[in-house]
Amino acid sequence: MMCNKRGSVYYGAAVLAVRTVLFAAAVLVLLSSCRPNVNYIKRVQSLEEGVGNPQTEAEIEDAIQKYQRRVEDIMAADNQIGIWYKILGVRYLDNRMYDKALEAFKNAVKYHPDNQNLYYYIGLCAGYMANAELDFPGTGAEKRRNTYLALAESAYLRALELEPRYVRSLYGLSVLYVFEMNKSAQAIPLLERLLTIDTKHTDAMFVLARAYYMSYDYEAASTMYDRILKSTKNEAKRAEAEANKKAVLDALYAGK
Repeated sequence: MMCNKRGSVYYGAAVLAVRTVLFAAAVLVLLSSCRPNVNYIKRVQSLEEGVGNPQTEAEIEDAIQKYQRRVEDIMAADNQIGIWYKILGVRYLDNRMYDKALEAFKNAVKYHPDNQNLYYYIGLCAGYMANAELDFPGTGAEKRRNTYLALAESAYLRALELEPRYVRSLYGLSVLYVFEMNKSAQAIPLLERLLTIDTKHTDAMFVLARAYYMSYDYEAASTMYDRILKSTKNEAKRAEAEANKKAVLDALYAGK
């Protein structure tokens, strides 16, 4: 009896393995050829689902239900894979492994192409990688840096296409423009929009004041530093705002 039971287990495992291989083969045919062998795929599907050539209404309905379950299983698996890639990317990001995080988020967005958070993370990681290239002059680093900056910009912009009021992408793109790409004028409307959404975003106020300053609008910069002083009780930020305001006023009066 023990021998027969064990043999049944082995036989069942072998059948399951054969079915798995057959299904994988069908998938490979679908992915590797623009004109797959349709008859072969049908035969594999028949073996996999136990549906041959349904004729009656009951057989057709049964076949539809079986294939519908398979489609739902595949969709659920794909959705979960995208989530796992996102979790992996966040873990890498937390450990400052920006290159690996970037690749994980790029894979995640293949499964969830309409998720603005993933594009934000891609922009963030690409920005970090652009900064990393500064340490390696004479090795093509400048070209790679520009590639990362372009990727970061496009990712932030895509996130904002999906969610125009997405504060994190508004801020991330603005920082990129002001501190990395010398495009302060393009950051100003983004930051002004951000501050209508989050009126107490002190970091955005600092970046906007800097953008005004870089655009030679010293009065607007000074006004923004006054707004910071009214908005925060953080002593470090207040000291920074006061010092920056003094520098702005010095530049303003020097030009008169």
